[in-house]
Amino acid sequence: MKTKLYGHKKGDTLRMEKEQVKLELKALIEEIMPELGEVEIDKNIVSEYGINSVSIIRLIVAAEEKFGVKFTDYELSLESYDTFGDLAAVIKEKLDKVD
Repeated sequence: MKTKLYGHKKGDTLRMEKEQVKLELKALIEEIMPELGEVEIDKNIVSEYGINSVSIIRLIVAAEEKFGVKFTDYELSLESYDTFGDLAAVIKEKLDKVD
């Protein structure tokens, strides 16, 4: 079975499992949105953390850079994600498509 390797930082590669994507996304959220404190990946991002459309775009742009993936304009919509876990799932899906 072929193991896929994904670049997540320049010069560094590793196989990205679902939990690893969640952990790395959580660290990214806490880095670029320190005002949120420690986040729980499966809590509602609007009601629990007050995420708005500008915040989600900021996070997605940072995630594109960190994980080496691209989001469509449709995927930039806040309505696409109830939780940070939903965003992690989309990132994982995109990583799985990388050959």
